[in-house]
Amino acid sequence: MGHEQPGRPVGEVARLAGVSVRALRHYDAVGVLRPSGRTAAGYRVYDADDIARLQGVLAYRALGVPLREIPALLDDPGGRLGALRRQHRLLQERIEELHAVARTIEKTMEAHEMGIRLTPEEMLEVFGDADPTEHATEAEERWGDTDAYRESRRRTSEYSKEDWLRAQEEAARVEARYAAAYDRGLASDGPEAVAAAEAHRAHISRWFYECSHEMHSDLGEMYISDPRFTEHYDRIRPGLARWVRDAIDANARGAAAEAPVRT
Repeated sequence: MGHEQPGRPVGEVARLAGVSVRALRHYDAVGVLRPSGRTAAGYRVYDADDIARLQGVLAYRALGVPLREIPALLDDPGGRLGALRRQHRLLQERIEELHAVARTIEKTMEAHEMGIRLTPEEMLEVFGDADPTEHATEAEERWGDTDAYRESRRRTSEYSKEDWLRAQEEAARVEARYAAAYDRGLASDGPEAVAAAEAHRAHISRWFYECSHEMHSDLGEMYISDPRFTEHYDRIRPGLARWVRDAIDANARGAAAEAPVRT
């Protein structure tokens, strides 16, 4: 009787590794993983080093590395430790990539919940690095029961990428108009500042919800009470947030003065 080669038979290794016997035979055939021995009957037998190499093969396959490239990676001059370090680095990179993909999917889901029906690519084109969903939960908690919030959700759910781009371009013109008046040193309650504030209010009404002067004043107050909004305007021009708030208030006061008196 012949001497049996020590090690694990192919079927047992397949079960341990969670792969098929056919896959192990293929790895042998292409030279990625050749077993160290065979039984007297000619069956493949894998020792501890073979199984360690198989773990490396499966790790690289999980990373999407083509099978033909794996032997060079496994036969690292640094030995087993060098190969493990390489696998670890590639895994970390892959994990970061998957996290980025997950974040993109999460933002897209949140955007759809907000009524923004854009693909991730379209969202990037429209909003750039800005995240339109960043304050979605807070906005719903603060204004979710209002007609304005519901109207904004209804309108934006029908917007295409082109609609969003037009709205963004118009918003940029409104902010540029504010900045130009501010740069000229014009008073926040002067005619040009008031006209800019009215253009701002009309922009909101046109694209999102019917914005009354009172609601516009509430927004203006938020521009100086919420640091996030203050930072947005002050990044355009230092001090612009307060000037915009004052211009909005001046516009609201003018509209109230012109309103007919009810008897």
